[in-house]
Amino acid sequence: MDILELAFMQRALLAALLVGVTAPAIGIYLVQRRQALMGDGIGHVALTGVGLGFLLNTSPVWVATAVCVVGAVVMELIRSYGKARGDIALAMLFYGGMAGGVMLMALSPNGSNANLTTYLFGSITTVSEQDIVAICLLAAFVIVTTVGLRRQLFAICQDEEFARVTGLPVRLLNLLVAVTAAVTVTVAMRVVGLLLVSALMVIPVAASQQITRSFATTFAMAVAIGVLVTLSGTVTSYYVDVPSGATIVLLAIGVFIALTLLAAPLARKRADKAALAERCTLEDAAAPGAPGTADDVRV
Repeated sequence: MDILELAFMQRALLAALLVGVTAPAIGIYLVQRRQALMGDGIGHVALTGVGLGFLLNTSPVWVATAVCVVGAVVMELIRSYGKARGDIALAMLFYGGMAGGVMLMALSPNGSNANLTTYLFGSITTVSEQDIVAICLLAAFVIVTTVGLRRQLFAICQDEEFARVTGLPVRLLNLLVAVTAAVTVTVAMRVVGLLLVSALMVIPVAASQQITRSFATTFAMAVAIGVLVTLSGTVTSYYVDVPSGATIVLLAIGVFIALTLLAAPLARKRADKAALAERCTLEDAAAPGAPGTADDVRV
């Protein structure tokens, strides 16, 4: 049976494609800011939104998006103001979000342990047409933000003080990064699950950094790796009958290991070329008749 003839697999592959693009696209900024685990924290908060969606008998995706945005803004404000015991406040937010989601799911007449598991670890084959509409709209926002404002976002991730001096609205852009990360979490939760979404934001970026140097090249390669592992993981999970989220993350880790092993000889080759170029330069400078040598001195 052709996998593309199945409606639920068409939806699954489209969702996987969008997640493969959006997760590394915002993840590269989080990695630059050393906030690699921010997606994991937002995922905890998102569970409250999912439980609230089931309790209100409405779309868990949209409710989770609203709750995630609020949670991400609170996290960014705690970070930017640098209040004492900010780590404790963040921990309470994360664990409170997880506990609140479990409680709301238990109180919901439509909620169940099966529903909870699909959102925690992903269940890509259960993506509905309504989910696809929400994922497409949210993914469009993430792509427009991360690509259209890439110069400004890169500036604040590299050096906030310099960005502030140049006149960029640093606080607004920081909040935009947090909101975009929150939106990405809700885009990816049906594919890899709330507990694994942070991995898809970070691992493709980390893998790309092993063999790339410039930001633009790292961005493009991270997205390519994201698309590769999400699509291949989805197809593998269908034929082998294994969880999609775990399969995707394990494939991403496999790519990271492969590129790390490849990076070592490449680094040695670059170092050898640099040493050879430096040696040639010194030999040319010391050659008879070379500018600056004793042969150029007139007595």
